Amino acid sequence: MSNLLVAGLGNPGREYDGTRHNAGFVILDTLARSLGLTWERSRRFEADLARWDISPGLPAGPRTVLLMKPLTFMNESGRSVQSLASFHRTPPADTVVVYDDLNIALGLVKVSVTGSAGGHNGVASLLAHLADGFTRYRIGIGPKEPPEIDMADFVLGRFTPAQQTLFNQQLDHYITGLRLVIDHGAAQAMNLLNRRPSVP
Repeated sequence: MSNLLVAGLGNPGREYDGTRHNAGFVILDTLARSLGLTWERSRRFEADLARWDISPGLPAGPRTVLLMKPLTFMNESGRSVQSLASFHRTPPADTVVVYDDLNIALGLVKVSVTGSAGGHNGVASLLAHLADGFTRYRIGIGPKEPPEIDMADFVLGRFTPAQQTLFNQQLDHYITGLRLVIDHGAAQAMNLLNRRPSVP
């Protein structure tokens, strides 16, 4: 199998730490920490990068997985991802993007490969710069409450204590699911993750 690029979306800066829109950053930070990887700042690609070399004994065989957190702010995520993907000649089919999705209930995760941006500015930027065909690893942060709240205010807000507890409890599930995508591909991950509720 070819090498992979895995991007987690979010906004840089302390003022955005802990916001719903930064779920992608949190998932990649958790994965990198579990693997003992170190982030390095890349001005060229406007991102924090970590390299994961998978040994031949694992299901996908020997390969390199590049983890990235774009630092362009959410609305320009595609510019950073496209830059790194182009440099490494990584096609959309070998790119996985981890991001928050308010159309999915908090605690759940779903995997898809095609579709619209669904109102997510980071995904819209990826579609504009990278084209469709990348794997979408969607972390549920919904539903939007109260319903009348502005979408931007909701995603840039922070979880309630109870919501944060649920999110933290699901971190292992999120990482296991992401490893499933990386090791076995989107199709198998969709079969296992999209049909099975896993909220405690």
